[in-house]
Amino acid sequence: MIAAIPYTAVELMIVGFELVGVTVITLGSILACGRFVTVHKALEYTARCQALRQDLGSAIVLGLEFLVAGDIMRTVAVDPTLQGVAVLGLIVLIRTFLSFTLRMEIEGAPWQRLRGAGRDRASPDISQLTDWSAESDSKG
Repeated sequence: MIAAIPYTAVELMIVGFELVGVTVITLGSILACGRFVTVHKALEYTARCQALRQDLGSAIVLGLEFLVAGDIMRTVAVDPTLQGVAVLGLIVLIRTFLSFTLRMEIEGAPWQRLRGAGRDRASPDISQLTDWSAESDSKG
């Protein structure tokens, strides 16, 4: 009876993490849709859709983190078998891929951000470039 208390406490914590993850995704989605209708209504439609996608993506990524934490706790504390670890690895791999792709969707791909930063810099004025070989020939 007493030996079952820690097991029950760990199970409750795992269920708590999973409930928090689902709640974050659900409430985040509802809040994102509410912001789309109310807060972002002054923006043009494309900007509103982009803001909605970013808000939804952020809620999903945060919720996935809680769900992964619950899965890790379940595998380590409740079901520490080789098959359980393999399933956990696959789940974490899939959720990490989802988180990565959602984060890229929200923030933009790193290579696009770098390319965009290069466009923001002032490009050199080609008329100011000197053909050094022609100049040295005229002096020499």
